[in-house]
Amino acid sequence: MRIALIGYGKMGKEIEKIALERSHSISFRINKENANEILQISPENTDVAIEFTSPESAFENLKNLLTQRVSVVCGTTGWLAKQKEIENLALQNQVAFLYASNFSLGVNLFFRLNELLAQMMNKYPNYKLLLEEIHHTEKKDAPSGTSITLAQGIMENYPAKTAWVNEFSEKDNLVSIVSKREPNVPGTHIIRYQNEIDCIEIRHEAYSRKGFALGAVLAAEFITGKKGIFSMKDVLQLG
Repeated sequence: MRIALIGYGKMGKEIEKIALERSHSISFRINKENANEILQISPENTDVAIEFTSPESAFENLKNLLTQRVSVVCGTTGWLAKQKEIENLALQNQVAFLYASNFSLGVNLFFRLNELLAQMMNKYPNYKLLLEEIHHTEKKDAPSGTSITLAQGIMENYPAKTAWVNEFSEKDNLVSIVSKREPNVPGTHIIRYQNEIDCIEIRHEAYSRKGFALGAVLAAEFITGKKGIFSMKDVLQLG
């Protein structure tokens, strides 16, 4: 499989390492210095592009790639106000598009566990809910895309929770997300239900970027040759 790396920072280099270990090749390495080369990517030289850049550049990158009929795996967060437009563009050009707020296999299992726990806790409103996330100081967006996915999973399974806020709140209808930024933290997410008697908590802690990179490559392998809109639930067959 020929992979174009859109974003060649720490994450792009980790993806490259995993891709080469799995016998794939790298067709392009795009960063700020050669950003215009993204216009050279096509189905003739690339099977799939993996996009990990910034919220400011993601939309234009995705728009260019899909218009050029290149399937894309995207892990950039913070641009989702335009997600529907990108998905429609993928469908129009008959290619595949897969977005995930987090490609870690463990996190995607954590997403499902979070949904199941929310279904259970829906019956016990005396427990106060808090979502906490900790990331490295270089992370630009807050809350993290992973936290937003977790909050959405809670709201879909706990009808009394109707919105999320990126601060602590006592309002019963809100999912409170507390974002912390600390040096050298790949990503930690904690879901806590607590009352005056006890506390129920689930937690996912990443030790390195390797899990994210592996998941992104597995996603690229999955969508190659396909058309349509996909998620990590499809890749991992989580239903």
